Amino acid sequence: MSYKVAVVGATGNVGREILKILSERRFPASEVVALASRKSVGKEVSYGEVAILKVQSLDDYDFADTDIVLSSAGSNVSKAFAHRAAAAGAVVIDNTSLFRMEPEIPLVIPEVNASALKDFRKTNIIANPNCSTMQMLVALKPLHDVAKIKRIVVSTYQSVSGAGKEGMDELFDQTKALFMNSTKEPEKFTKRIAFNVIPHIDVFMDDGSTKEEWKMVNETKKILDPNISVTATCVRVPVFVGHSESVNVEFESALSVDEARELLADADGVVVYDEPRNGGYCTPIECAGEDGVYVSRLRADPTVKHGLNMWIVSDNLRKGAALNAVQIAEELIHNFSLAPKKAH
Repeated sequence: MSYKVAVVGATGNVGREILKILSERRFPASEVVALASRKSVGKEVSYGEVAILKVQSLDDYDFADTDIVLSSAGSNVSKAFAHRAAAAGAVVIDNTSLFRMEPEIPLVIPEVNASALKDFRKTNIIANPNCSTMQMLVALKPLHDVAKIKRIVVSTYQSVSGAGKEGMDELFDQTKALFMNSTKEPEKFTKRIAFNVIPHIDVFMDDGSTKEEWKMVNETKKILDPNISVTATCVRVPVFVGHSESVNVEFESALSVDEARELLADADGVVVYDEPRNGGYCTPIECAGEDGVYVSRLRADPTVKHGLNMWIVSDNLRKGAALNAVQIAEELIHNFSLAPKKAH
């Protein structure tokens, strides 16, 4: 079987990554359509090394014969088209925050809660989690299955690509300006990002947290366990690609560092690189372009009864967005009997 796939937001960072990954993984697609706003119509994007696609307009696209939609064009765009595509029978895998907390819509990380896909046809919409939540839960799920997590304290160090092309351009332009003894005022971020860190991602909430922090708390509860207590501090750092996280976990029962390391080494999607020596850990440079969630700096937290510290790094454009969406589509095909609308 093969499927007609539409990629919404095909000209953006994540959209281009989705096209690349579909090609790399030889996704069973009979046709791939690149969709974006009217201003991008006619632009060309690469479908891996397979083909060059001309961008078509999302506004008047007919989803009647489309099987799968992989969308990453922003919440406002998803709000405008997703239900239309779903009503036409296409399965929409959405990478925005729009649908994540809707009770009837599954929020899925295949390595963590693939079973949530079982009733996907109720809405034909599946939500892709936030990038920072995603990499953390891929690493924590195998530990939670054994020792049950009680509390998580996480601080993130998130790359500018999480803010889109504008964020990457701002870091580049400000860095270049500083070396030219000039200045480039912030536009995308609230303060200068070059050679700086900004403890502010997304809008502020009434309780003083940011929406990015709120997402990590509530998505963890929906995906992994509603009884886990989570507190997060999310920080933007001057890195182009790759999110990092310092994670402190308190378990309900004992779990040694060696046991945790063994569980993680056997877990799907996790790469353990943990050697207590200079350079014996992963940083964003090493994870860029890679599919795995990398875990380093595993060590006991002696301040609580059953505590563990770890460092988690992943490419936010791949596993944090594009790859997870493609993996959901693969899961639907292989384990949840998604059939194409017509034989291709």
